[in-house]
Amino acid sequence: MELSERQLQILQAIIDDYVENAEPVGSRSLTKHHDLGVSPATIRNEMSDLEEMGYLTHPHTSAGRVPSDKAYRLYVNELMKKKNLTSSEKKAINDRLAASRDEFDTTLRHAAELLSEITHLASFAMTPAANEDTISFIRLMPVDERTIILMIVGDSGNVTNTTLRLTVPYTQEGLELLSKNMTVNYKGRTLDDVLKSEIIEDVGDDLEALSQLRGSVMPSFMRTLEDMMNVHLYMEGMMNIFNIPEYSSIDRARDFMELFSRKDEFTRQMLERGDGVVVTIGEENDNMKDCSLITATYHVDGKLVGKIGVIGPTRMKYDEVTSIMEYLTNNLSESFKLTDGKDKR
Repeated sequence: MELSERQLQILQAIIDDYVENAEPVGSRSLTKHHDLGVSPATIRNEMSDLEEMGYLTHPHTSAGRVPSDKAYRLYVNELMKKKNLTSSEKKAINDRLAASRDEFDTTLRHAAELLSEITHLASFAMTPAANEDTISFIRLMPVDERTIILMIVGDSGNVTNTTLRLTVPYTQEGLELLSKNMTVNYKGRTLDDVLKSEIIEDVGDDLEALSQLRGSVMPSFMRTLEDMMNVHLYMEGMMNIFNIPEYSSIDRARDFMELFSRKDEFTRQMLERGDGVVVTIGEENDNMKDCSLITATYHVDGKLVGKIGVIGPTRMKYDEVTSIMEYLTNNLSESFKLTDGKDKR
């Protein structure tokens, strides 16, 4: 059964008031704060009908009503309007991300921090699944007589620096030769392909003089590739929930925190979500039936896909949060855009 225009107006007003104040909404309050053009008695009748249709619930301790998951779903699908970010919000996002654009993981951490700070919710950012990322170049750089840095740069722009403690001495010339040889052998190959290859043979038998150095570097090289393939999850704003009325109960707060303690399971669930901005509300979530979850995808040079997201109560400013996430992911995708295999930034 479709709702009438008047019912939609009343439902919109109830959602707006409840999201703002976290208090059940009554007909008298609606009449006082909204120009709905009808009497309180008519509003009460319409609210009763909306409750029968499953759009409102009626807490036993209050004469007011609160929106149901069904109401929030209708709001997100049909009533929600895009919210324009303020100039200060845009500036905060642009400035924070611009300060770290040369560091992929740092930029994502900053994105999660920004999302939490602006929305006052728990937030997260995930790196892309990088098994199809290809290697651009490899560089070995000296630190001291037994320490070097292994830099691996992917065509996605992902840069990984790993400090290695060597078991053998090295020379600057040896590092440069091994760097060039490894780059020649692995450039353009996916991380997954390199991990499945015969490393010792691929490095080349023509570098016998470097065999000891090669043997000291290659195990760490392999471990670094494996780590690059893992999806990294950055979480921020967990303490924000203690400022939200829905989580004033110790039991509910504990249940919320436990969601994030199972990181592997949480990461798998997030990877299974669709592209773009995806909103799931209450009962639509498998293990988070008292929460709403919003995720959005960013792209690395239009290829690899990562996600950012927020989790909070179903009483959420969906219009504000989705607009912020859309702007943030567009900014991230632009930051991670490459040109001819090189970082555009």
